[in-house]
Parts: sequence; C-alpha cells; structure tokens
Amino acid sequence: MAGATTAQRGDRGPDRSDRSDRKGSGSAKPPKSSKGSGPRGPGARLRRGPALALLALAGTLLLGAGGTWVLYGSSWLRVEKVSASGTEVLTSEQVLTAAAVPLGAPLVGVDTDEIASRLRGKLPRIDSVDVVRAWPHGIGLKVTERKPVLLIKKGTEFIEVDAGGVRFDTVPKAPGGVPVLDLSAERSPSGRRFDEERLLHEAVGIAGGLPDAIAKETVQVKVGSYDSVVLELTKGRTVVWGSGELGEAKGRALTALLKAAPKAGHFDVSVPTAPAVSGS
Repeated sequence: MAGATTAQRGDRGPDRSDRSDRKGSGSAKPPKSSKGSGPRGPGARLRRGPALALLALAGTLLLGAGGTWVLYGSSWLRVEKVSASGTEVLTSEQVLTAAAVPLGAPLVGVDTDEIASRLRGKLPRIDSVDVVRAWPHGIGLKVTERKPVLLIKKGTEFIEVDAGGVRFDTVPKAPGGVPVLDLSAERSPSGRRFDEERLLHEAVGIAGGLPDAIAKETVQVKVGSYDSVVLELTKGRTVVWGSGELGEAKGRALTALLKAAPKAGHFDVSVPTAPAVSGS
C-alpha cells in the first residue's frame, strides 16, 4: 500500500506544532528568585557579621575580666601556706622567715625570683632554691644547701668553704668529715706568683675532688706552696699530693695504695704514674 503523500504529511505537521504551542502556553512554574535578592542572601549575612563579632568581643572581654578578678581580686587563689624542704643544717623556720612570703597576697602575683634572691642574700648557706606555686593556696621553697669541702680556722671558729671557693658560713664547731686548711706559704719561693687566695683556690679544688672514701678520712690539707700540698689522714697517715694538677689520677692512685697497703703510714702520689708507699 502506498505511503502517505506529501500533502498528507504536511497536514499532520501543524498538529504537532499546535501541541507544542499548547504545552508552552500551559501554566509554567514561576522563576526562582535570584540568589541574594531575598532576606537570606549575602547581604543579610554581612549585616549580621559585625553584630556577631561585637557579641564575641564582649564575651571575651567579660571572660577576661572575670578571670582577672578570680586571680587578683577574689579570695579564692591567695597565699595561705608556705612550706620549705631540702634543708639539712638550716631549719625550715629560718628559711620561711628569710623568705618573707606575704600571706594573703594573690598567688599569681607572687614574685618568685625576688623571693629566691632574698633567700640567697640572707642565707648564704643556700646554694640554690626553687620557689614554686602550689595551687590554689601554697608556695613551696625547695632549698639546696652548700656543702663544705674545706674549713678555715679563725680563732675558735671555722669558716666553711664550698667546692666553688665560696665562704658561706662561720660555725663554732668543725663539722665531721671536712678537712681543715693549714696554709703556710709565707716563705715559699712562689709566694709572689701565687698569693693566698690562689693557694686557697687550689686547696679547695684538691679537697673537693677527693674520692668520697678518702675525703672522709682527710683531717687536714697543708699547703706550703702551689706544688707542695700534703694531706693528713686519720691514724697519723700522710699523703704527698704535690700540686692540684692531675687530681683524678692522683685520687685513683691513692685509693689503690690504701687498699694494697692498709697499714702504711706514708703515701706519695705527686707523680700518679709512679706512686710510692712507705712505713708499712
């Protein structure tokens, strides 16, 4: 059967066009509002931005003011107790009195460096001190005292000298296990080159560097000149030490000699590579 004629096909064309026109003429959805044209667009957000920033700033200021008041103005965080630890010769009461920490002061405002400096100034026996805040109401004073390694006899009293050469206290009685200095270098040929202060420094270095076992048995350090130092030990024993050089090697040599010849009375470690012993 023959297909549709051109005229017939043309008759159906307008029908399709009509249907398309009818679709287009139907009820169309209204266009969406453009972005930013309504009350929820960027403009509104920009207007709210400064307000939120001001609120945040106000909150921060209020918190800061409140924190400052708690630390400085309230009675919650104030000094109520001060404690001292680490004392050996000193007493806790001496340390607390010298520290003079203000009770009732805001804990955060306590000047810990000033307290430490005041303690070292008033109590020279203190080598170092840590001043710590013990929240919420305390201050702790952790003291480290100087250790005497040598004594200088002065009349009936004794001046204590630490390993750094600091003369930090005068005591009426010599503490046990600390040797006394006997300095007699007036006629020494090297007296002009090495004055008493230099010789004292050498003697302190020797005494402070002795092995613990030997230091406890050393009664006296006799200094005749820079290179003429003699140690007096318990039981009448003597040690020719020489100068302050090679102290560690001399200490090891003397330790070995004391073990090898415990009954000897005289030792010479002035040349530590060739030590000598006699009087056994």
